[in-house]
Amino acid sequence: MLPRCAAHGYHRASAPLVVLVLVLVLGRGTKADPPRYSSRIVEIQTGSIRGVILDLTKKHLEPVEQVFRGVPYAAPPVGPLRFLPPQPPLSWPGTRLADTFGAACPQRPPDISNRTAAHQVMPKGRYQYLKKLLPLLSNQAEDCLFLNIYVPGSGPILRPKGLILDGSLAKQEVVKFAENSPDLML
Repeated sequence: MLPRCAAHGYHRASAPLVVLVLVLVLGRGTKADPPRYSSRIVEIQTGSIRGVILDLTKKHLEPVEQVFRGVPYAAPPVGPLRFLPPQPPLSWPGTRLADTFGAACPQRPPDISNRTAAHQVMPKGRYQYLKKLLPLLSNQAEDCLFLNIYVPGSGPILRPKGLILDGSLAKQEVVKFAENSPDLML
């Protein structure tokens, strides 16, 4: 007969099994769902793109939204194109999956590793904003001329339209959407 735990009445041999079940059950919620690709293929001047569908009903927002991430709007400004005006984007064969953000343009954000020192040179709100923003700057490259296009779901509601231009305002700002969220970070 297996020894029982006096306090709880279960077999001690079953404890590893309980831990394994808890890890499997609780671990399922932390894994990101794979992207759900749109059935719509959009033809643009440089080729075809297919975006992803965001289900925003969990956030009590519009039911479905399509997102086309990382769509190039100019040729990569590298090599001989580095200091020239933007050139037309390069074409691609087949259908491009527009499911990941393009790289952020190279920049050096303020150092916020020392919280006390950071609060001496910036307001608390700016510090919190930068703390949320820095993970979005982990993928930087000179090839950074991309658009993220958000298409609202269908319905009778009139929706605002917006155009987000590059960050040429002499500020260190990044315009991106948080993963699976329509919240614009400016």
